Amino acid sequence: MEQRTHKLTSTKLVGRPLKVGPPEAEVVLETTEEMVVDEYGLVHGGFTFGLADYAAMLAVNEPTVVLGKAEVRFLKPVKAGERLLARARIVEDLGRKKIVMGEVFNEDHEKVFEGTFHCYVLERHVLE
Repeated sequence: MEQRTHKLTSTKLVGRPLKVGPPEAEVVLETTEEMVVDEYGLVHGGFTFGLADYAAMLAVNEPTVVLGKAEVRFLKPVKAGERLLARARIVEDLGRKKIVMGEVFNEDHEKVFEGTFHCYVLERHVLE
């Protein structure tokens, strides 16, 4: 399916779409040294969250979709150099509001993140 939202997203910082919805999406992110926060190589959680959020937006795939709220859990640390895969799926369609479940897995297929994203499809762009 054609990507209809978040078209200018950085593949380097947020990920590259593999599958675009609705109702499901998959996005892959190669973590880098630029994402590291300490001498152990720990990747900042914001990159994992951004990847999952991007997948949620692509699961909805409407040009004016925005995130209103998220309830998330970080389950395992991520190290630089790991390849992450986010999967998102609309689990409840309430018209303009969509509830999307998101999960992120490392290359060992371990779940490192999960969350519920409350997405809203606005009548016009949020900045208009």
